Amino acid sequence: MSSEHVERRLAAILAADVAGSCRLIGIDEEGTLAQLKALRKKLFDPKITDHRGRIVKNTGDGALVEFASVVDAVRCADEIQRGVAEKNTDVPQDKRIELRIGIHVGDIITEENDIFGDGVNIAVRLEGIAEPGGICISDDTYRQIRGKVDIAFEDMGPQNLKNITEPMRAWRVRINAGASAAASITLPTKPIQALALPDKPSIAVLPFQNMSGDPEQEYFADGIVEDITTALCRFKALFVIARNSSFTYKGRAVDVKQVGRELGVRYVLEGSVRKSANRVRITGQLVDSATGAHLWADRFDGGLGDIFDLQDQVTESVVGAIAPAVEKAEIERAKRKPTESLDAYALYLRGLAKLYQSFGNRQANEEALRLFYSAIELDPDFASAYGRAAYCYPWAKSEGWISVTGNEIAEVTRLAQRAVELGKDDAMALATSGWALAFVVRDLEGGAALIDRALVLNSNLAEAWFCGGWVKNWLGEPKLAIERFARAMRLSPLDPWASAMQSGTAHAHFFLGRYDEAASWAAMALQDNPDFQPGLRMAAASNAMAGRLEQAHKAVARLRQLNPALRVSNLKDVLGPYGHANLSRYEEGLRQAGLPE
Repeated sequence: MSSEHVERRLAAILAADVAGSCRLIGIDEEGTLAQLKALRKKLFDPKITDHRGRIVKNTGDGALVEFASVVDAVRCADEIQRGVAEKNTDVPQDKRIELRIGIHVGDIITEENDIFGDGVNIAVRLEGIAEPGGICISDDTYRQIRGKVDIAFEDMGPQNLKNITEPMRAWRVRINAGASAAASITLPTKPIQALALPDKPSIAVLPFQNMSGDPEQEYFADGIVEDITTALCRFKALFVIARNSSFTYKGRAVDVKQVGRELGVRYVLEGSVRKSANRVRITGQLVDSATGAHLWADRFDGGLGDIFDLQDQVTESVVGAIAPAVEKAEIERAKRKPTESLDAYALYLRGLAKLYQSFGNRQANEEALRLFYSAIELDPDFASAYGRAAYCYPWAKSEGWISVTGNEIAEVTRLAQRAVELGKDDAMALATSGWALAFVVRDLEGGAALIDRALVLNSNLAEAWFCGGWVKNWLGEPKLAIERFARAMRLSPLDPWASAMQSGTAHAHFFLGRYDEAASWAAMALQDNPDFQPGLRMAAASNAMAGRLEQAHKAVARLRQLNPALRVSNLKDVLGPYGHANLSRYEEGLRQAGLPE
């Protein structure tokens, strides 16, 4: 047994780092490093000295600090965060330097001016779950400062910290840069609920920054991300977050650790696109969301005519970094070019941008359809454009924007069939075409078969699970519908179209006779989109069947404002192809809710 003495002591440990430092350095390396140096010299280091702390070590974009008093540590953290918030008052959101701070009090081991032990590890893990601009402290810390500092902390409950055996209760506070000094503490409305990691490598591709200086090129950068996400989705060895959830971070200064927790992924891909004249540059960096460590970074330059090759290079490099076991044949299969016409591709990307804005927006839906038709006119073999054009019709039908006639049915049939002919192995084309055929053409069996094919090709495609959920509802299989909607929401937990997934889940519960659950899901669907007509219809029907007539009548009143022509007798015109029993139950619910015959 070793007789070497190990020096231990009780100390308060403060761990800090810069949120999103990789992104900031990628945008402006020299400027960011200069700001960090100034921040440390003028604010961070002086505050540590004022509160009798000792900087044990600097870690590039962070620091580890030891205090003899936990009260000093917390007061120091508060003053540092307030000072940073004040400096950020007039700084654009995407250029702000924000710190995350974690504090724990516990036993540490000292050796050659460095410190080790659980006390240090826990502080670092708490910093990892703090919000940008926020402070996160352990329960031990909170008990020792309670009543001694004038700071309001919110209970986060038990937290699972990496490499810490037992869940630990944590507390947090965020400093608000835009508030007055008297009201600069803001408490989040609910604790961070970190999603469990899937049982295979998981990744989210965040929106790439448009470095072209031209806002009109946003669609181009977004399209690059769309294509890389789609290519990665084809690898069954990966779990890929849907584009819709990833794009909720667009235009925001993000911290990859927070993104990892919110989306439940291990890896985050960030990047930028610079398009100038006939040249394009794509940069990308792959980050481990648990540690913030860079796993891969590269830059790809080429002529605009090489854009698809550049996308292929980025995709292959990312997959090679996070899933080296993926066979080369699968990598080759991911290198699919949607069209050889760059002009058609640009129109398609503009159409996608509009389509993602079309939730409850008739004008955006119509503009998306026009752009997809324009892309098809330039490239008649563009499978994805046919599928997306067909996809616009069900949305218009469900919102009551169009009255489906024989002409619309014939056109949706043509678009879907052409998409399938040209894109036999394109999961998105199959899923969107299948949904359009089932919903508008009422070819339920044919549409269901296409969606099932899409899921076999790409089990990571959230939109295929979403479309499949509705088809299961129409087929009278609500339990399977609930499973498919749940899968879609897990693959795209922050989806702007979440209301449609929640509404679909509400419908499934309704047809199972679970009217309270249906009403609850319908209410969730209406939280962010109060005029979403499928959600309003289900809120009215489910509340009526549950005996809550006042809520049902309110939903019907709003429905009639949005669609004055809606009646029980023409309800089936805006619904999918339900069987007789389920359609009758739906009609009865809305009848009781006050919808005229």
